[in-house]
Amino acid sequence: MDNFTITPKVDASREFIEIAMDFANPLDLVREAISNAFDAGANKIRLMFDVIDDCGEKKLKIEIADNGHGMDKTGLESFFDLGNSLRCNDENTIGEKGHGTKVYFNSAEIEVVTVKDGVKYHALMKKPNKKLHDHKIPEVEVTSEPAPEEPGGTIIYILGYNNNRFDKFSHARLKDYIIWFTKFGSVEREFGIDKNLGVELELKGLDRSSTEILNFGHVFPAESKSVNKLFDEYTTDAPKYYCKKFVAVGTLKNFPFIKYHAVFYVEGLKVKYEYNKMIRHPGYSAPDGSYTVQQRYGIWLCKDFIPIQRKNEWVNTKGSEYTKFHAFINCQALKLTANRGSADNTPSEIMKDLEEVVRGIYDKITSGSDWYDMSWLEDEADAYRTIEKERTEYRRRIDKINRTSIAEYKGLHLIEPRLEAGVFSLFMQLSQHDPSIFPFTVVDYDTHTGIDVMAKLNDNVPIKNSKLYYVEFKNYLNKNFNHSFQNLHSIVCRDINTNELKHNDEVTDVAKETRTLKINPPADENDYTHYYLAATGGARKIEIFVLKSFLKEKLGIEFKPRTEQSVY
Repeated sequence: MDNFTITPKVDASREFIEIAMDFANPLDLVREAISNAFDAGANKIRLMFDVIDDCGEKKLKIEIADNGHGMDKTGLESFFDLGNSLRCNDENTIGEKGHGTKVYFNSAEIEVVTVKDGVKYHALMKKPNKKLHDHKIPEVEVTSEPAPEEPGGTIIYILGYNNNRFDKFSHARLKDYIIWFTKFGSVEREFGIDKNLGVELELKGLDRSSTEILNFGHVFPAESKSVNKLFDEYTTDAPKYYCKKFVAVGTLKNFPFIKYHAVFYVEGLKVKYEYNKMIRHPGYSAPDGSYTVQQRYGIWLCKDFIPIQRKNEWVNTKGSEYTKFHAFINCQALKLTANRGSADNTPSEIMKDLEEVVRGIYDKITSGSDWYDMSWLEDEADAYRTIEKERTEYRRRIDKINRTSIAEYKGLHLIEPRLEAGVFSLFMQLSQHDPSIFPFTVVDYDTHTGIDVMAKLNDNVPIKNSKLYYVEFKNYLNKNFNHSFQNLHSIVCRDINTNELKHNDEVTDVAKETRTLKINPPADENDYTHYYLAATGGARKIEIFVLKSFLKEKLGIEFKPRTEQSVY
């Protein structure tokens, strides 16, 4: 029997490439670059994105610069190494795993120029992506020289990042990502933490020729006026301009040594639209990389005051109510995945306590007077909209009444129909007054999809023994008939669309069956114009009662506009 020992080995090139590719969002490079600049104590950061021509090939060139304390030999080794962080267990820094800068390896070339303690270092790594895929560890060539007069700082040039895919690096998209998902967009200022207040970032995306200076901190709106003033100023839009801030700081119930910081903004849609130009909404053309309120807002878990992961399910009890919240809860005890994309590595007991905190803040907000004020505002706006809608509808109806044509027939006051329902109403008035006007009797009606009735011929045969037919009611008859001709006895319509239909034109039903429109003029002065849909093969004709001509020619009913003397 042989006894032996196995020493586990690591495929270093595979580990490098796995970590580099683990950063699924190409913009994660921006987050890591900014985190490193803050850890280096910088107060000036520059991010420049350009496209250069390299022997006829367009390549993405990224410049990352800061005025921090720079790197020496040990710092450069840590920068290029995997898992060799100099900041492990340092509570004052962001980087802790030594994984972040490996996102740079997804490129064709990395060049670093850095100055520390009067020495300038120049480091160059060629073809890191290709070499790692060939299972080779890319080497870094480093030169150094004295630079006693140069201030500390670092400039990094990355060429051919993300296989030269350019679409993610528009200026608006970069700016939005920086404000929402990097240390530069930290929410810490909401808790009176101002140590980074003077940090500036100079940014230029691919679609801009000039740079923009950004100010430190996540963007939050100003709180709104009192609800009464909001309603006086905006009436029905008042809830959309509501904004209220809530801050809570404390420790977890079962971990009193773990602190949390929470800030909840309750915001209306117009408030969001004013400060966040990346939100898509009707009537507005949002920039590249835009999103909806539902895709971005709600409750965010943070570490280092940087949003990591949404947890809307912790408060989402009423559909999309979470969209009212622009909220963050920070906890330094969160355990993040290597790419900082999730906090799900955190012990479940800590996550449960955080959820309880979030739920408690939510319950306090929604049961408090401010939430009541907002609900009151929404109710008032709804009531105002209803009243205004009724007023508008009332004015419309009065105008319609004044423009309506009317007629009188044997004591009946008739109103010229404008819609399908009006055609049916006029038919019922006339047929109830004189059942002989139309050659059928209604035995049932349905209003689910338009108006149709079941009818039998005007005779004394019991319904049980009668042949029952459909009769369809239309405002205008068009060449496309949205019912079937099968079992159809008659059509009653206000008029025929003469732009589409004339004598001998075809009408097609939903089953693609066609019939030919026949228009027969009156035989004598006692007759009326007859309209039919005729079929080939001797099938029964479908009679069309065109009320505009039928009522005038058969019954002498002629509609005329109301006058100032009209009493009905």
